[in-house]
Amino acid sequence: MGIMNFLRERMGKILVIVIGGALLLFIISFASQIGSSIFKGDSNKIGEVDGEKITNQDFQTQVDNAKKQSGQADVGGQLTAYFQEMVWNQQVSQIILNKEIDKLGLVVSPDETNSMVNGNNPDQQIVQYFGDPKTGKVDRARLGTFEQQMSTAKADDPTKQQWTAFIKQLTTNRLAQKYMSVATNGLYVNSLDAQDDYMNRNKLANFKYVLLDYASIPDNKVTLTDDDYQSYYDDHKSQFKNKDETRSFDYVGFNAAASKDDSAAVKASIEKLVPSFKTSTNDSLFVQVNADTKAPLAYKKKGQLGDPKLDSVMFNESNGFVYGPYLSAGSYKLAKLVAAKVGPDSVKARHILIQTNPAVPSSLIVAKAKADSIKKLIQSGKGNFADLAKQFSADKSSGEKGGELGYFGRGAMVPQFEDAAFAGKKGELTTVVSQFGVHIIEIEDQKGSSKVVEVAVVDKAITPSSKTQSLAYSKAQAFLAALTKGNFDAEAKKAGLTKKTAADVQPLAAALPGLESAREIVRWAFKAEKGDFSDQVYDAGNLYIVPVLTEIKPKGTLPLDAVKKQIEPAVRAHAKAKMLLDKMTAASNGSSTIDQVAQKAGAKVMPVQNIVFNNPVIPAVALEYKLVGTIFGSKPNKVSKPIEGDHGVYVFALDNFINPAPLGNAIKQREQIAQTLSQRSQGLLFDALKDKANVKDYRSKFL
Repeated sequence: MGIMNFLRERMGKILVIVIGGALLLFIISFASQIGSSIFKGDSNKIGEVDGEKITNQDFQTQVDNAKKQSGQADVGGQLTAYFQEMVWNQQVSQIILNKEIDKLGLVVSPDETNSMVNGNNPDQQIVQYFGDPKTGKVDRARLGTFEQQMSTAKADDPTKQQWTAFIKQLTTNRLAQKYMSVATNGLYVNSLDAQDDYMNRNKLANFKYVLLDYASIPDNKVTLTDDDYQSYYDDHKSQFKNKDETRSFDYVGFNAAASKDDSAAVKASIEKLVPSFKTSTNDSLFVQVNADTKAPLAYKKKGQLGDPKLDSVMFNESNGFVYGPYLSAGSYKLAKLVAAKVGPDSVKARHILIQTNPAVPSSLIVAKAKADSIKKLIQSGKGNFADLAKQFSADKSSGEKGGELGYFGRGAMVPQFEDAAFAGKKGELTTVVSQFGVHIIEIEDQKGSSKVVEVAVVDKAITPSSKTQSLAYSKAQAFLAALTKGNFDAEAKKAGLTKKTAADVQPLAAALPGLESAREIVRWAFKAEKGDFSDQVYDAGNLYIVPVLTEIKPKGTLPLDAVKKQIEPAVRAHAKAKMLLDKMTAASNGSSTIDQVAQKAGAKVMPVQNIVFNNPVIPAVALEYKLVGTIFGSKPNKVSKPIEGDHGVYVFALDNFINPAPLGNAIKQREQIAQTLSQRSQGLLFDALKDKANVKDYRSKFL
């Protein structure tokens, strides 16, 4: 659980840079700050916030920095899009925050900055980087020596630049704390608020209802008029605000997936590797050189080899046996039994992780030295493993438990960690390096015993040949050449092609349902006019695409025509409601009980127990906010007027309310509400400031 949780925690930390809880909605804390672009003019402008430009050069620099800090520098595709979105939010937030801070005159003085580093209560990051494992406090001598070195270092020294950026980050964080304190300290929750919240969560309502379901009227019995649409649109206009401009396009695709001949060619190529694979003396290197998937070798037990075919042979053969080629998961593969042994089924271990920074090679040396120091403390008996884990481990999920990872089986940890844990002996204390940093591992227990094997797998993916791709591309080009304005559908039908639609595409979409690598198509769509078809064939995975732009929905409140199809189900339901309200009103007139209403309406009385205001779900129906809200504002033993709900027209009769026990601790309830309110207010505050800042986003022109 520990390493896997740490991986999730690591990705969580990337998110924290942008939104991390309350403060980091506004905090921009990467090492390098936004500078001035060497290019001028709007040709390099990727966005604008309250009149302040964001240049493409600065944006791309920040994206690169974000990747390096996360250890994901070489990522592409959707993960790159994730970093781009993160940095955009980051830069927008920074500009907004800076302007608000300037308006309020908030500052962090030099003395305050110095206190965060050298004061009696230094920032936790200072404690982490300069902490003494023996005391858990800042090693003042080491910190002082480092600061002296930085004061005399040259301006272009990378370490000095990183230190300067780090100090700037601390002040940025402190400014954000001050701003959020100013914004949220005015929030107040009184005892009446606490009482209302408590009752909304715990007060129960018991009632009976009669329902005339909209589904009881066939759709073909309802004729919708322009007035029906207009009336619904006017009443719900606020729901039709388009946050960003979107575009829709139709397209036809020409399949360029691998053919039977392509598959046979891949199989033949991997068959040629069999002799050299059998005689290889360095199977790990052979895999790295020849396989599409460069998987590290690791011992695995039966059921973990990834293919039942391997399970059936590898545990009964001698070292050096080669199996294949065989087809699996879209690839032809060869598998070689490298080694076999008997080992434990599971291991109980604990660890202390000293994190490294992939962007700073020297950090590994520092981390190893710190790990050796902690290890010696443990071995000498002067340091307690659990206490040191809580204090120094970067894996907080296990560190809070004294480094405990519990029992884990093979395949649960990264290879370096797993090799040490399963190959070592009970009670052993060892140090290993993984992509996460330096681990100090103590093997606490090992259970079970079974045969495990180390298997080297060479795979070759079945991919389309140039001949297959050229044929599909030629067909797409021929279709494109036949197009003229307005004849897209006719040409598609003539060619026997199935037209598909990409609806309401966002300007920065990188992939679309059914389309891989759609970024180039989306970029075209946001430059085209309605009715235009592309001037080129687009490559989208195993498809060659020819699109035609069919709709443009501008940013802002959409007109009725743009949402008419979207609101049709709701408009039809409202039309049915009018018909059913008449019927229910007639049934209610002269009825003194809910049973009489049901009899006249030809419906059933449905009893409901224990409904709370904060969870307005009607069993076997769905959410009904209006109905439940009306019930909690009514009096018992009275037949209600007909109510238009989301799923039908209702009449109800409240039996009784069941009040909970008196609120025992109003202070605690107030604190919980205040915390929730504070968190919500920060998000709402940012949204309001963002709207006010008139953010202009031109990223679709560059990305």
